Amino acid sequence: MNEIFLTQLFEHNNWANQQIIQACSGLTDEQLDSEPQSATKGSIRNTLTHLVKSQRGYLSLLTLPVESRPDTPIAFADLQESASMSGEGLLALVKDESINLLGTRLQTRDGYYVEPWVVMVQIINHATEHREQIKSMLSTLGVTPPEIDGWSHGEVNNALVPISK
Repeated sequence: MNEIFLTQLFEHNNWANQQIIQACSGLTDEQLDSEPQSATKGSIRNTLTHLVKSQRGYLSLLTLPVESRPDTPIAFADLQESASMSGEGLLALVKDESINLLGTRLQTRDGYYVEPWVVMVQIINHATEHREQIKSMLSTLGVTPPEIDGWSHGEVNNALVPISK
């Protein structure tokens, strides 16, 4: 049962990332690069790129030795594909019952050991925070942000259905 919940968390994360990237794909370069006058830091372009590059990095942290982890930039045009690939990789990781990460300590590039559950929490939390920042920036630009919360994901997947009377 826990695997189902974890799978759903990562499926929502993947869906929400794709929705926010899609919502920003029609913006002009000026809109993508405008610096917000709000609590957020950085432009939509920089925040989206950071979100996707971080997700790819978290997958690498969970699956590759330090020396094999990619640290190459991601072109804005490749964000959707990169988010999809790393998102599917994370989803496959949480679904694979043969992989036992319990008790495993991972080495970060910046000199820490971390347990895999911390990385899993960070993946979800990090993406949620940045998607909300992007939604705020879209609203400031007069663009209606997508509905990407858990309720919306439940509706899309027929897991939240009104009771008929």
